[in-house]
Amino acid sequence: MADSDVSHSAPLLLPDGFHQAVRQGTALLRLETTPSRTGILDGAWWPRSRDIATELPALVTALTEHLGPITRVGLDASAWNGLPTRLVIDGRVVHLDSDPVGDDTVLITRGHNDHFTLLLVPPDTTTEAAHAAMARAVGVDNMTKASQLLVAVVDPAHPRNDGPATA
Repeated sequence: MADSDVSHSAPLLLPDGFHQAVRQGTALLRLETTPSRTGILDGAWWPRSRDIATELPALVTALTEHLGPITRVGLDASAWNGLPTRLVIDGRVVHLDSDPVGDDTVLITRGHNDHFTLLLVPPDTTTEAAHAAMARAVGVDNMTKASQLLVAVVDPAHPRNDGPATA
């Protein structure tokens, strides 16, 4: 296919109702695509509910495909409807740590010491706001904290200026 055959239009946005229409067991995930990992966040995850046993397996499966085996996941217990200490996902034990990391991030551990921080987009976020938050989270030079990023896109009338905004 020649370059002239490729459409150079704006990126497609998620359609209304996308979050509810996605098949159960599919992770809505974006990861930073550069190896530098210079930003604060390494990616973003938009679960459909607060049921960790339902939502986490798809995330861990998707991350394992891209990062290798996931050994631990750090979550804020107050953000979920019950938080077990471990789950067996794809035949592997994944330990869940109840850390006061905040409702806005998920900490992923690959191996023993390699950590990734994902923005946790709340399940009830609108499609437009979730898409904007996920896009900003994976920006190469994103230095906006997760909580500030969510406030900026979910409630743009109340922006915070604790770091540079990225498009």
